[in-house]
Amino acid sequence: MDEHLFIATYDISDPKRWRAVFSLMNGYGEWLQLSVFQCRLARRRHAELAATLDQIIHHEQDHVLMLDLGPAEGVVPRVVSLGKPFKALERAAIIV
Repeated sequence: MDEHLFIATYDISDPKRWRAVFSLMNGYGEWLQLSVFQCRLARRRHAELAATLDQIIHHEQDHVLMLDLGPAEGVVPRVVSLGKPFKALERAAIIV
């Protein structure tokens, strides 16, 4: 699969929209800290996430950043992490 590793961060001004974005992001990645997620996404999943976020946020008030760290397989992100260590999200089995 052609997946990339993303760091997604957001600043949502309304608590109701913030919860909606948080819930959505929980389905796409791993929560790192308040308003920051690490996601491993194929091109299609990335497009789905971006389209759904686009419908939830208010463009004049909210801000979402998705940083593409490159291909997920073998990526070695250069991250300075103080406190808990940063570990790149690995491919996990999906049980349906």
